[in-house]
Formats: sequence, C-alpha cells, structure tokens
Amino acid sequence: MARSPYWLTRFVLLRLLGFVYFVAFLCLAQQLLPLLGHDGLTPVPLFLHRLEAHLGSRRAAVLEFPSLFWLDASDGFMLAMAWLGAGLSLVVLAGFANALLLAVLWALYLSFVHIGQRWYGYGWEIQLLETGFLAVFLCPLLDPRPFPRRPPPAAVLWLYRWLIFRIMLGAALIKLRGDSCWRDLTCLYYHYETQPLPNPLSRWLHFQPHWFQKGGVLFNYLAELVAPWFAFWPRAARHIAGGVLLAFQVSLILSGNLSFLNWLTIVPIVACFDDALLRRVLPRPLVARAERAAAEARPSRAHQVAAAALAVLVGVLSFRPVGNLLSQRQMMNTSFDRLELVNTYGAFGSVGRLRPEIVFEGTSDETITAETRWREYEFKCKPGDVMRRPCVIAPYQERIDWQLWFAAMSTPEEYPWTLHLVWKLLHNDRGALSLLATTPSPTRPRATSAPAATATSSCRPATRAAPGGSERCSTSGCRRSPRTICACGASSPRMVGSPWPDRPREADARPGGA
Repeated sequence: MARSPYWLTRFVLLRLLGFVYFVAFLCLAQQLLPLLGHDGLTPVPLFLHRLEAHLGSRRAAVLEFPSLFWLDASDGFMLAMAWLGAGLSLVVLAGFANALLLAVLWALYLSFVHIGQRWYGYGWEIQLLETGFLAVFLCPLLDPRPFPRRPPPAAVLWLYRWLIFRIMLGAALIKLRGDSCWRDLTCLYYHYETQPLPNPLSRWLHFQPHWFQKGGVLFNYLAELVAPWFAFWPRAARHIAGGVLLAFQVSLILSGNLSFLNWLTIVPIVACFDDALLRRVLPRPLVARAERAAAEARPSRAHQVAAAALAVLVGVLSFRPVGNLLSQRQMMNTSFDRLELVNTYGAFGSVGRLRPEIVFEGTSDETITAETRWREYEFKCKPGDVMRRPCVIAPYQERIDWQLWFAAMSTPEEYPWTLHLVWKLLHNDRGALSLLATTPSPTRPRATSAPAATATSSCRPATRAAPGGSERCSTSGCRRSPRTICACGASSPRMVGSPWPDRPREADARPGGA
C-alpha cells in the first residue's frame, strides 16, 4: 500500500462517522415533534416567524440561518427528513459512501441545527457538521464502494488532525482559564456526581480516593494539552498520541452519558493512524481488499485540487478560532461562519460542587390539601428517584433531560419552555408524556376538567423543605427562588440539591439502586 497508507484509515473513519450520523438523526426522528413540532415545546414555525421579524426580512433570515425548513417547516416534512438522514447514515455505516451522499447528510443536519434552538445548542452539533464537511472531500464524487479507485487525499487527513488538535487544546485551555479546581486537580472530586447524566460507573468513580481523582485530572491534561501536538509528528509519535487520545475518549464514554460527543471525537483521532498500524487489528479479508484497492488506484487530479482548495478554505477560516484559543476571554463551542465549517470547542470549563435538580410532580386529587399525595414525573435518564439505577444511554441523547440540567442552574425566565412543559403535563399532552419514563397518574392530573380548574391559584403547600433547596410554594401562591419553578396546578417542581450519600446503603445493593 505504498501509494497511499490511508485506505483502511478512510474505511474506519467513514464507518464511525456513519454510526454517529445515525444516532444523531435517530434522536431527531424520535424527539423532533414533542420538542420542535407544531405542537412542541418550542415550535419551529413560530421560531422561523420570529427570526424573520427580528432580522427584518425572510431573505436576511435565510442567509443568517440556512436551512431546508424555510421551504417547509411542517411536521411531516421535518420528520421525513430526519428519517431520511437516519436511512442514509445506515448506508454509510454499511460501507457505501461518496461525496454526494455525505454532502446530503451534512446539509440535512445543518438544516436541523439551525432550527433546533436550545435543543441543538451543544458543541457536538457544530463538531459533527465540521467533521461531516471534511468527509465530503475524503471520498470520490460518485463511486460509493468501500474501497474505490480514488485514494484518500492526504490533505484531508491532515485537516482531521488539525480538527482534533483544536478540539483537545480548546478543552484544555478553557479548563486552565476557568474553574480553579482544574488547577488544583480537584475537579473530579465533584464531576462524576454533578455531570449532566451520570451512569452506573459514575458512582463508583465518585467514591475513589483523592489520589485517583487527581491522577484523572493529570491524565486529562496529558490527553488535552500534550498529546494533540504530536498529531502532526512522524508516524511513531503520531500513533502514540492517537492511542492516548483514544484511551481518553474511551474513559469518558465509560464514566458518563455525554451524548455522542466522545464517539464523534474519535472520528478525527482515527486520522492519526495509518494502514501499517490498522492492518494489525482489522480482519485479514478487509486488509486484503485495501491492498487490492491500493494496487489498482487511479488518482484523480480533480479530487486533489478539491482537497487543496478545502485546505486553503479551512486555513483562512481558522484565523478566528485560533485567535479565540489565544485569547484570555476564550469562548467555547462557537462557530465563526454561517455554515459551521471551522469552529472552536471546549467542555466543562467550570464544575459544579452541588447538583440541583428540578422535580416535576402531579396529583389526581381534586382538592389540594396538606395531605395531598404528590407523585414525581420521572424522566428517562435525568436523575430523579434515588433508588433508580443511573441510566446507560450514550451515544443516544435524551435532549430534554440535558436541558433540565442547565435549567436547574438558571431561572424560569431563561428557560421558559419549562413552564410550557408544566402546562402540557397538566393537560396530559401526548407529545410531552413521550419524553418521560413514568407519569404519576394515567388520568389527567388534578381533574383539571372540573369547573374548579380555573381556581387553581395555589401550589403545593410547603409541607417540608427540599434538602439544599428553598421553600417551594405557599398556599397563597407561588414563590420563586433562583433554581425553583413553581407552577400553579398539577405540577409543582422543586429543587433538590442533596449529594450522594458518603457510603453505600443497603438499598444500593438491590437492582435499581443508585
């Protein structure tokens, strides 16, 4: 494989990208309507209308937020595009990809990100777009075979190394400039407990000795601050760096539910490896096919010119992200162009010491008294019932569970959709209920169909204070604290800030324990 040492590299990279695309579009297809549909928590048609009014014209809005859904934002069309994306992703995962197919996937996901509002404001959305855009130039225009006649352009592999360099260095610098616990090596004392969606292993990691936690922070710096520089070195150093980066991402996958972020970050890491290494770990028939493709390769001048043009474009667009990395006022997870082509990244610049939670509750009692029995609405992955084992859901993402983690640290005014959710739960809205794991009552909460429904001006009486929280509601109305949403009616969310117990309890040994 002397002509190009990256046939297996391209094969593995594209298969992994297809997998990530599939998970991303599957999340869309299953959660699109209750979150963004016509009757969703933040309807896309309303968002587009307000965007057009804010920017002064439809043309200005389209140029600022390019999306297919300016043409049709109906529920049926959006859902069809989500399932189309999932289907095309499976084609890539199965081993068939060309530039046209990958361009369609990129354009579809870009369209969703630009109308996704808060639900699609995460750094991995723009990271997937940048990763997917580079992949368009890694393949021939039309030939979809796993090992086409066109060799993978080396320039695109170097751009993937540039991407992983910016991802990791940005994450390291945002930590060094952010929370002091990263500098004194104590952030992991808290992170496993206070991260958005812990998994079962998170609890075990949380209770490890302090030397173990400090060692984890040092390994974080090795992976984010040291290893990325060696992605540009000769193959031996590059392979070692790729191994460190890969081990770091695997450790993150095992320690929490961070959506598809870490799986996606592995995609550019693959570009650190060449066929001489991958042939040792991949099946022999696959290696033989790559060798035959290398022997029969026919380089395309047009493909090489396109890759060179891409390198120039990325170089020009990199000036602002690099300037941001060097700035003392570094921003993370920010795009500097409308197509999200070259971005800046970062994660966990600050780490919470206490975990606040918003808890939604409902009752079927028609008369609300101090003896009213309230039951909690359980979400699919968000921590709630302390007797329920933490979920394992990544790379899939329950987006409302993630947003509730942010909302618990903010105010209702900044997350108004939480009040809309309360209203929907009060009316047993089918879409809202589909986002939950359990509901407190199969019937409509608090019999709101009764004539007295309009007189529900009182909230749940404050019979006891939530641990670490504040008084929730009074019989005369709602009282709000910075992290408490009080809604008059069936649901009375409250803040819970109690940490995990210092040592295991008997209940923890039972199935479903924390």
